[in-house]
Amino acid sequence: MEQSTARRGSAAWALVITSVAGFMAALDNLVVTTALPSIRKDLGGALEDLEWTVSAYTLTFAVLLMFGAALGDRFGRRRLFIAGLAVFTGASAAAALAPGIDALIAARAVQGVGAAIMMPLTLTLLTAAVPVARRGAALGIFSAVTGLAVASGPLIGGSLTEHISWQWIFWLNVPIGLALLPLARLRLDESYAPNARLDIPGTLLVSGGLFGIVYALVNGQADGWSSTPILAGLILGTLLLAAFVRHGLTSKNPMLPMRLFRNRAFFGINTASLLMFLGMFGSIFLLSQFLQGVAGYSPTEAGLRMLPWTGMPLIVAPIAGYLSDKIGGRPVVATGLALQAVGLALFALVLEPGVSYSAQLPALILSGIGMALYFAPAASVVMSSVRPAEQGVASGANNALREVGGALGVAVLGAVFAAQGSYESPQAFTDGTAPALWIGAGAVAVAALVALLIPGRRRLTPADAPVSSEAAEQSVPVAV
Repeated sequence: MEQSTARRGSAAWALVITSVAGFMAALDNLVVTTALPSIRKDLGGALEDLEWTVSAYTLTFAVLLMFGAALGDRFGRRRLFIAGLAVFTGASAAAALAPGIDALIAARAVQGVGAAIMMPLTLTLLTAAVPVARRGAALGIFSAVTGLAVASGPLIGGSLTEHISWQWIFWLNVPIGLALLPLARLRLDESYAPNARLDIPGTLLVSGGLFGIVYALVNGQADGWSSTPILAGLILGTLLLAAFVRHGLTSKNPMLPMRLFRNRAFFGINTASLLMFLGMFGSIFLLSQFLQGVAGYSPTEAGLRMLPWTGMPLIVAPIAGYLSDKIGGRPVVATGLALQAVGLALFALVLEPGVSYSAQLPALILSGIGMALYFAPAASVVMSSVRPAEQGVASGANNALREVGGALGVAVLGAVFAAQGSYESPQAFTDGTAPALWIGAGAVAVAALVALLIPGRRRLTPADAPVSSEAAEQSVPVAV
């Protein structure tokens, strides 16, 4: 049964605090991408080090996200939100002060831990603070703010890097976090779900498995694919993930019940989400560097030129939501993924050292429209694929799988790049990026086909029941 303390703050304060915290966590997924060339110049490091600069955050975020939500349910959501915010803020300062690439990667991993604790509790705290009659508007504002973070991430990162220094993409979080900490303590209400159970074995299995596989993919080219550490990472990682799946099938209260994947809609949208983020994240990782290192744009110019892709959801998402309501989520999601795949394929076709921005623009616009068509109905499809009591777990699983897809995307496409190209010259970088983009396009194209497994609107099951207020309070917000 849900327990909460007496109300001490207003809904407006809850909206401000959770939205700003959500903005910071979502921003740090992509804000670092346009700073990568400057980070490499200042701190050194090979391709695999740059990959870990991105993946250290997304990987710890992914594997601990559902565990963080359970910690909040068990020990107090406001208390754990404050703890996660403090960890995130401190790790941001450590990243800004990092004397070398290894210290930066370590700080990014701790940032991900803080975000994994903080982010899933933002929506829970907001939902509890806002009256039911105003909840839809509040959640809409929250989603718009986190969407703005995704759209502006490359631009903010590029502008800070060019006009101040790359360290300020992390310093930016520190005064904001320090301001939010006392506000959260004074203005947010405490709440609990006393019967929440922590799945520590499941968390350890999925963490170890994903780390082993990502480590092998990131370091395979440098260490040799047949070397002992790489083979051990692949084999042990696979075994641990297999054990995690078995745990999800046999455990009484697993963090991710594998029986949910027997549902075609749940299986389809989550598999499509993982593949979508694999192709998209890996491509943005390489293209943001291409725009600076090969095309010759400044960090700010690179961020601006990516806006037709990253910013398009702000324009198209309302239209996509309307279409989803009219014709169902499946055709909108599948069409969006197909357009994203075509956009990445166009990039691969036109990419060359002297390519003009006008030649890249169609690929950017198609990718942006495709991303928007996918994002708008995806959350609704996830929530309607399970029973109301399971919607909190379903939402958390979908967000975790997206982050896993992002980490795998950087690792897989980075491995393809390392096998085919290098940083030695513009042509060498292009030679590695183009085949990697084809892999990204292929992954998203498969996602479009998988999305067709989602049942159409013609069948309504108990899983399609309206979202209960309790389930809404347990759901995890989207963090790209």
